[in-house]
Amino acid sequence: MKKLLMAAIGVAAISSSGPAFAGKDLDTIKARGTLICGVAAGGLAGFMTIDSQGKWSGMDVDVCHAVAAVIFGDAEKVKYVPVSGQQRFTALQSGEVDVLSNNTTWTLTRDTALGLDFVGVTYYDGQGFMVPKKLGVKSAKEMNGASICVPSGSTTELNVADYFRAMKMTFKPVIIEDADQIRAAFFSGRCDVYTGDRARLYATRAANPPPPLTPDDFVVLPEIISKEPLGPAVRHGDNQFADIVRWTQFAMIEAEEYGITSKNVDEMLKSDNPNIRRILGTSPGMGKALGVDEKWVYNIVKQVGNYGEAFDRNLGMGSPLKIERGLNKLWTQGGLQYAPPIR
Repeated sequence: MKKLLMAAIGVAAISSSGPAFAGKDLDTIKARGTLICGVAAGGLAGFMTIDSQGKWSGMDVDVCHAVAAVIFGDAEKVKYVPVSGQQRFTALQSGEVDVLSNNTTWTLTRDTALGLDFVGVTYYDGQGFMVPKKLGVKSAKEMNGASICVPSGSTTELNVADYFRAMKMTFKPVIIEDADQIRAAFFSGRCDVYTGDRARLYATRAANPPPPLTPDDFVVLPEIISKEPLGPAVRHGDNQFADIVRWTQFAMIEAEEYGITSKNVDEMLKSDNPNIRRILGTSPGMGKALGVDEKWVYNIVKQVGNYGEAFDRNLGMGSPLKIERGLNKLWTQGGLQYAPPIR
């Protein structure tokens, strides 16, 4: 009995002494002094774009900024590496990048067979269709016989085939390798329909029509034909780093839920609400549990903002894309964004 009691005490001591599964990825990042974030080659408006000064911005970029704020206390300590759709998983597996944050869909095989961990959903999306307004098409159900630009060997191509088969319609696939070539083919009239994640359609419509075409010349149809939960991925093997990326996203959601913003976060440090005190570290313990500074959430919100601020700035009404929150509303507002409690 005494041995059992001592064993139980030992387990309790281990579990309360701090994070148990720190690994080489986090150690490497700290020693390097920067987080290396894999983003999409060519960028994507609202999610990851680079300006003429070489500065990256967007929803997926903000996730990496937030992770850097947690690890270093400085959201700017990030290096962004563009990777193609074909290269992205190899880049993560090989250690070329620390985290992928580039509109990657979380699927079973990607989460298991590739040796990766998806750690959250930045944006709930689904595949849709965009057509020139001049075609007068109001619904995907009116697209029988249409020519559709699709990337070769992709789930996008498979989803279109499944949808048209289910609707007992036919289509003419225009299969192209490169995303830039697909956009060019669509805007030049080589195909009737551009398909992809709806966020990508809105981004393409906002940023890519060549003059004299304008975004108003194109319409995104209402149908959504797939589930596309888009979020960051890390390598298997470093549980603490995975926890940091996971809880960084949760913290941005929790901050929005409790009304903590980049503008009021300093005032919120005076709050008597026990939930807010835990979140912002004025009641210590959550940072220690994660193996980071107690002000980790404060640093995220002060330097990057909460989830709603990031959404509005990059994708929503405060951006050129003007995308409705939809499924990405908080759960309290009828959406799917829901974070476990920080406690």
